[in-house]
Amino acid sequence: MDLSYDGRVVVVTGAGNGLGKSHAMEFARRGAQVVVNDLGAAGDGNGADGSVAAQVVREIEAAGGTAVANTDSVEDGARIIQQAMDSFGRVDVLINNAGILRDTAFHKLGDDTWDVIYRVHLLGTYRTTRAAWDVMRSAGYGRILMTTSAAGLYGNFGQANYSSAKLGIVGLANTLAVEGAAKGIFTNTIAPTAASRLTASVMPQQMLDALGPEHVTPLAALLCHESSRENGGLFEVGGGWVAKLRWEQAQGAMFKDATMTAEALADRWGEVTSFEDAHHPASIQDTLQNLGQKIGMQFGLAVQ
Repeated sequence: MDLSYDGRVVVVTGAGNGLGKSHAMEFARRGAQVVVNDLGAAGDGNGADGSVAAQVVREIEAAGGTAVANTDSVEDGARIIQQAMDSFGRVDVLINNAGILRDTAFHKLGDDTWDVIYRVHLLGTYRTTRAAWDVMRSAGYGRILMTTSAAGLYGNFGQANYSSAKLGIVGLANTLAVEGAAKGIFTNTIAPTAASRLTASVMPQQMLDALGPEHVTPLAALLCHESSRENGGLFEVGGGWVAKLRWEQAQGAMFKDATMTAEALADRWGEVTSFEDAHHPASIQDTLQNLGQKIGMQFGLAVQ
């Protein structure tokens, strides 16, 4: 087993079912000591059942692995990380996977339904990651894997609350990738499509059968390994398919101040929206440099 996790401590949130359980089982199989976090709530976030995380731990131990159960909400992320420290003395990998759904059309969306999705997905991811961040910085090493969704990347009817939180996670991951690199902390994001409690009600059975979580977990095992140099990546994955995503920026249209009017812009709208010979900025520096070069060319300035 080349990608061994012997001696590593891995925290997986939402590890009681579906993707999270698949991740926890696989990392334990590869030698990691695993913190199996799950509140044991229903798919909509209601209720709690401490036996859910405990059952996964029993399965890991039965297979010869090492794990502890944690039943804290990700809103109390510091407690999850503290249990990892108390049990194993370190945190090498954090997989932010916990999530719930409360779908509703935007015109019916109330504050409570908005807030609970934000708290579990974005706030919970922040709090757990923030607690792990200091541990990883002190160690000079860490791997963080965020979980977003196609709904966050592309939008989806009835999921304004969910898609907003999920795209917020991508923004958080992008900045952590920048800030953590010098300290040996790499952060990546996956947008999985997998059969789970959250997708069972919206996908036909034939599709669910083809989208087992075991087709997503190998990417997690690769991205979180010490040998991986990937940082700041965003990947769609599901059903045996893996693909990296990137931003694409049209060449656009450049105007001098006096000539930029709404009418002039309308006349050149084809240039604004054409992706022929597109640019692919990988950082804020890339896009600012591109803008600077265009300004320089337009006004005859020497821009570095």
